[in-house]
Amino acid sequence: MVGSSNRVESFPDATDLEASLPFPTPSVTPLQVHNVSVPQEKTTFQSLKQRLGEVFFPDDPLHQFKNKSFLRKMVLALHYFFPIFQWGSDYHLKLLKSDAISGVTIASLAIPQGISYAKLAGLPPIIGLYSSFVPPLIYSVLGSSRDLAVGPVSIASLVMGSMLREVVSPDKEPTLYLQLAFTATFFAGVFQASLGLLRLGFIVDFLSKPTLTGFMGGAAIIVSLQQLKGLLGIVHFTTKMGFIPVMQSVFENRTEWAWQTVVMGLSFLAFLLIARHISLRRPKLFWVSAAAPLTSVILSTILSFIFKAQNHGIKTIGHLQEGVNPPSVNMLDFGGPYLSLAIKTGIITGILALTEGMAVGRTFASLKNYQIDGNKEMVAIGAMNMAGSCASCYVTTGSFSRSAVNYNAGCKTALSNIVMASAVLFTMLFLMPLFYYTPNVMLSAIIIAAVIGLIDVRGALLLWKVDKFDFLACMSAFFGVLLISVQMGLAVAVGISLFKILIHATRPNTVILGNVPGTTSYRNLAQYREAARVPSFLILGIESPIYFTNSMYLQERILRWVREEEERIMKSKESSLKCIVLDMAAVTAIDTSGMEALSELKKTLDKRSLDLVLANPVGEVAQKLSRSGTWELFGSEHIYMTVGEAIAAASYKCQT
Repeated sequence: MVGSSNRVESFPDATDLEASLPFPTPSVTPLQVHNVSVPQEKTTFQSLKQRLGEVFFPDDPLHQFKNKSFLRKMVLALHYFFPIFQWGSDYHLKLLKSDAISGVTIASLAIPQGISYAKLAGLPPIIGLYSSFVPPLIYSVLGSSRDLAVGPVSIASLVMGSMLREVVSPDKEPTLYLQLAFTATFFAGVFQASLGLLRLGFIVDFLSKPTLTGFMGGAAIIVSLQQLKGLLGIVHFTTKMGFIPVMQSVFENRTEWAWQTVVMGLSFLAFLLIARHISLRRPKLFWVSAAAPLTSVILSTILSFIFKAQNHGIKTIGHLQEGVNPPSVNMLDFGGPYLSLAIKTGIITGILALTEGMAVGRTFASLKNYQIDGNKEMVAIGAMNMAGSCASCYVTTGSFSRSAVNYNAGCKTALSNIVMASAVLFTMLFLMPLFYYTPNVMLSAIIIAAVIGLIDVRGALLLWKVDKFDFLACMSAFFGVLLISVQMGLAVAVGISLFKILIHATRPNTVILGNVPGTTSYRNLAQYREAARVPSFLILGIESPIYFTNSMYLQERILRWVREEEERIMKSKESSLKCIVLDMAAVTAIDTSGMEALSELKKTLDKRSLDLVLANPVGEVAQKLSRSGTWELFGSEHIYMTVGEAIAAASYKCQT
């Protein structure tokens, strides 16, 4: 049946044929059984080129250069590698107003958050401001998202701090700790940019949404518990990140609790949470939650100065260095005993930062109905981290909270990041002395208010309702972070994601199909209750590619379906089973192990006087079956274009 004709067989007596079919048919038109065509052969080079193109260039980035003049190609290339020239060429003053408002608004959020997140990472507070200045400038030139607001984020800060603190103490060895943070940031940038340049962004997708939901929720709780040190005024606090050690430390040091610190911390935390609630309920009032952190910092600083808070046990930030980012190239350490720690920390924080930044960028791009280039985003985020590591910055990415404010404030282009960076620069040059009296407890309250939104209870409940396995993955990652460590929770999240992929790859779904009355369509009996079995036939649908990982399982599972069908037939005293039809429409690929499994399955069923028929093999599968000789083993009378034709032909042959 291999060929190119549209019709290979015609039954002359349509009435006799229709009568022979074991199920009702809507008409008595002459039946035509079509052949299954094999695609035209391609050279090895052509096949390899097509395959690599689908893997690494699914978006066909060179399409825009086709049939263009050399000069136009140069302009398009400039736009492609530096998106600022694309949106900058059409920029006008009407857009500037929106971007300026958005930039100033997110700066009011970025300044207090930057200081707070640096503290979370175990770094000097000024590093948080440095990281809110240089990276946004780099991203505005290279990034393709209009809404992404760049800067330090809580999860990456937590992971970097927890991993580095296990080996080096930021209090005892601050210089070494700072060197490792900058070096880890450099490696994070190298890893991120490499994924983009090599177009390997699909690696990031191994962190599935359910595992990320659990991981982020667990990390948010750990971050919040860590802030109890500042919120309660505790001096001696554990450096461990687990739920149990933190709670033990809180209650073992309850004599250090300072009521003044507790009152101030809880008061401003309540203010921040109320502001957040107002903005969530009324999106038009987004500026309420955006301005709340800076307002809290200003008010707490004034109160601290007036009432001499330091004399009442409330610790303040103290002196912050004025001026722009000092260079830190000389602090990058590519040798010594801690290099492996820096690389490991960089890769893990790089993956988390990249995952968060990509998710945030895609979310707001979909809201405004435009697309971002994932690989360019990876290069942009990687470049800003590599550049940032040389300018006293640590790992940065797109922040969801700041990006949401940027979006709601009406930003039009990435210029809002430049405005934000300018506001941060102004702060570093002229406003640093004002932060001297800012209470540390205020930073803890800002962090708790920021990360509480990462706990997605509704998302977890939806997972329970929709997919119990996804819920299990979510909870495993959640408790892994909460009860063991942040790193172990991340490892559990990745492990569960990979395990889920292996489960789907090694245990594909197979279903029994039946005919929907009045049609020639065959559907899953469990899904379509009106569908009816075809007497003497067992129609099975295979819903995955057939590879070495699942070929033996499929062979055993199909034989089990046959056994169960024969037992059912015997019990209900129906017509004996004569033919098994495999619907191959969903089998998008097959390898040599899969073809061998089909051959073995046919031989096994032949010994039991049962026919095995293949229906609707797709192009690549048909081509491989033809090349391997499996096609000849089955014969043209056992391979059909549709399930209906396979059953009609087999039924006719049984009658003749």
